[in-house]
Amino acid sequence: MDSQSGIVQELTADHARVRGLFDRIRSSEPGSAERADLVEQAGIELVRHSVAEKEYLYPAVRRHLPDGDGWADRELAQHQEVEWLIAALEDAEPHGEEYGRLLLALITKVTEHLVEEEQLLFPRLQALCPAGELRELGGKVRAAEVSAPTRPRPLAPDSAALVKVGARVWGPLDRLRDFTERRGRR
Repeated sequence: MDSQSGIVQELTADHARVRGLFDRIRSSEPGSAERADLVEQAGIELVRHSVAEKEYLYPAVRRHLPDGDGWADRELAQHQEVEWLIAALEDAEPHGEEYGRLLLALITKVTEHLVEEEQLLFPRLQALCPAGELRELGGKVRAAEVSAPTRPRPLAPDSAALVKVGARVWGPLDRLRDFTERRGRR
């Protein structure tokens, strides 16, 4: 994305990357190492995306939409469900039936969430939030995703301030752990 891209464009590009990973997951052999690696990559992408949305999207939604608190609370609850599914997938055996069930639930939940944001939430935000603020938030999202944690923490608080503090602590630790375990790079 260019430096003038706004938050909607940045997050929509993230959504496209996740959809691409889901397409690759669906076309991979169930139980294969390739599928497990792709699911791991999708989990990393989703956690980083979630952190950026919690830090910047939902506070903007609360500020600019008349029913912003309701929107943000509903979206945050969906993020928590997704993080629980990612954590459960990390603990499941990739060859097992439970893994397949969890993977289907993850893809379904995330796809519904992406469609809801793109078709309902983003157009409302673009209509009610100043363009300059949308651009500024786009840059903040890009920066947040670079240093964001990569592992799910479904019990972590959702307030933007606490997410920022948590990202500063967990982001570097997750990336170090990912590096030593070669997670997301196979």
